[in-house]
Amino acid sequence: MREPPAARRGPHVTLHSRETDTEGILRHWRDAVPNDRMAHLVKDATRALVRALQERLAKRGVSFGHWTFLRILWEHDGLTQRELSREAGVMEPTTFAALKSMERLGYIVRRRSPANRRKVPIFLTAEGRALKSALVPLAEEVNQVAVRGVASGDIAATRRTLLAILENLARDA
Repeated sequence: MREPPAARRGPHVTLHSRETDTEGILRHWRDAVPNDRMAHLVKDATRALVRALQERLAKRGVSFGHWTFLRILWEHDGLTQRELSREAGVMEPTTFAALKSMERLGYIVRRRSPANRRKVPIFLTAEGRALKSALVPLAEEVNQVAVRGVASGDIAATRRTLLAILENLARDA
């Protein structure tokens, strides 16, 4: 008898089976590969963080994709689609689709630049700006949950280590 597809792929965190999958991931990392595959461990931790935030954002009617662009625009309002794509690390068609949806929802407006007609900066609306006070605490909550019970020194060491990994890989590119 064949295993179900999920069993063949290995442990993954999903929105619907968090408990079982999380236990499987932890067992996998503690027992199967305790000293190996940093990239995979970071990927699984990232997936768990994203899942936790997605669940919270969904309760507010905001997608994770919109969150990504809102976060950038809260800090740098008036970027073009190309600049937003670069900041978010996604392809322009992905950005275009998200912005079209965000415009329909009333989060953003596009205003052609009078100085350069080819540039179309994207600006948050009052509604888009107002989401910040409702959504940022959700991300902060996820971060708090993620480090619950972890010593502050370990958190600081993890942060230093991850920054060093990013620097090393940036130099390697």
